Amino acid sequence: MTLASELSLPDVLQRIAELAAEVTGARYAALGVIGPDGRILEFITVGVTTEQRAHIGNLPVGEGILGLLITDARSVRIPDISKDPASVGFPPNHPPMHSFLGAPVKAGGRVFGNIYLTEKQGAPEFTEEDERAVEVLAAQTGVAIENATARRELERLALMEDRERIAKELHDGVIQSLFAVGMGLQATATLSNDEAVEFRIEEAVGEVDHVIRDLRNYIFGLRPGILADRELDQALRHLVAEFHEKTGVVAVSEVDPQVAAEIGSRAADILQLTREALSNVGRHAGAQTCRVSLSRRDGNAVLEIDDDGSGFDPTTVGRSGQGLGNLRERAESLGGGIDLQSAAGNGTTVRLTIPL
Repeated sequence: MTLASELSLPDVLQRIAELAAEVTGARYAALGVIGPDGRILEFITVGVTTEQRAHIGNLPVGEGILGLLITDARSVRIPDISKDPASVGFPPNHPPMHSFLGAPVKAGGRVFGNIYLTEKQGAPEFTEEDERAVEVLAAQTGVAIENATARRELERLALMEDRERIAKELHDGVIQSLFAVGMGLQATATLSNDEAVEFRIEEAVGEVDHVIRDLRNYIFGLRPGILADRELDQALRHLVAEFHEKTGVVAVSEVDPQVAAEIGSRAADILQLTREALSNVGRHAGAQTCRVSLSRRDGNAVLEIDDDGSGFDPTTVGRSGQGLGNLRERAESLGGGIDLQSAAGNGTTVRLTIPL
């Protein structure tokens, strides 16, 4: 019998619990699988109907004798669990249980849960032979769970590789091609002496920008690696370089990698906010230079996007003008705040402050 070779782990666990009850003559059998946090992920029962199980209420939480099976990782055989000092009792609607036999489920030095039996039929308590049989089944269970865990990890890695490949193809192929199209259209617009034609071309460039933005959002979803803690600083630098390439504005980035690592979990929103701020610079500022910086200041992460453009009077723009409303909303979603400093002829600074 090679139970660990079965494909469906729940089916394997159910069959093991049934076998344990059969070979030991137990009325009830249970098999619990715990996760890394100690909580039960799977709980298989034999001898209890679905209605009875629902009536019992919450699953066991691994205390008392059931906890010992996991923490001590050794078999336990008790003539009457209801009288054992280590027992924490049963829920009010739980069937009465006396004789008890349990074994830890482990493999590769790791404990995955436990299997236990109660109420041996035809005898007052479980025997040493029963204990050996249950230990064999517990070992089979451990191998099955370990194999299933390894299989899920391999599937996850394979999926991540596919997503990385697709994201790379989108970024290095499709997006770069769209950038080239957009730049070509902009160059064409500057050669046109027809305002209507120029306007239509600029509209087309705007649509290309929207497509690129949507593709980037898809890439961030497909390829979380680009937003991993250690890569947020690289993503910001790359964004600034693309802005320079697209607009011709001299753009520099000054990013503290340690600060980027500390706020890496919020990278998607931070990058999108930076992109929107740079878009405002490209569309409205008429700037020659622009700087994006990320630093630590007074226990906060401070992201600044400043330019030497024409500037404006913030009091006359309103909360939603020039995309500022979007910036404020995104800053609030990050748990931070936006400070805008600008004056006509003196450039603009957008400052995002995020508590660390």
